[in-house]
Amino acid sequence: MSTERTLVLVKPDGVRRALVGEVISRIETKGYSIIALRMLDADRSILERHYVEHQGKPFYEPLLEFMASGPIVAMIVQGNRVIEGFRSLAGVTDPTLATPGTIRGDLARDQGTNVVQNIVHGSDSAQSAAREIAIFFPGISVEGK
Repeated sequence: MSTERTLVLVKPDGVRRALVGEVISRIETKGYSIIALRMLDADRSILERHYVEHQGKPFYEPLLEFMASGPIVAMIVQGNRVIEGFRSLAGVTDPTLATPGTIRGDLARDQGTNVVQNIVHGSDSAQSAAREIAIFFPGISVEGK
């Protein structure tokens, strides 16, 4: 069994639309555990560290602006193969192409904005999860027990 932890964010569009409960419900219905949760207004320094791999790309500044536009909900989610499982549950990044039944396929749509507003973020690898968890939950281990 490969118990992992991943970072899940409900982005400002999901919080604004009161979809936090729906996202949590889908995570829990899938059988994953939420072991830490917090709502915050992410400041620029947190967002710069989180999105460091996108620095210099044309969408970087609009992405930071969007993510700072309202509160977000950060969660550490734990379960067997949770990184892969949550990304499948979330659906592909482009909500227009996301499969019905996924979070993005059911709840998000193209808003015609500078950056894709697609409700959630999930870490894409164990390395990303460790780095991202440390940003949003300093002092909590990425090691699933």
